[in-house]
Amino acid sequence: MDVVFIEPASIELDDAIEYYNLQSPGLGKKFLEEVLETIELISRFPQLWTQNTKNTRKAVLRKFPFNLIYSELEDKLYIIAVAHQNREPEYWIERI
Repeated sequence: MDVVFIEPASIELDDAIEYYNLQSPGLGKKFLEEVLETIELISRFPQLWTQNTKNTRKAVLRKFPFNLIYSELEDKLYIIAVAHQNREPEYWIERI
């Protein structure tokens, strides 16, 4: 399944990687690796995670306090948000 990051989600991913690298060298790479592992699981089993809204699901990262908000449409997986768990809930809702 093709995975597409919408632009705001891509920016959030880059910002989180940069933040973690500033905290500790290499930590951003570990964050990215976990995001990519989670995306691989989502692409294989898109219905596995909890439905978040009518058209989205939420995959919770294991080691970092982030959720991947995604939607599946016509054999594509759209990453709508790389959302920190302590950020305002559903701030990304206008993106769908």
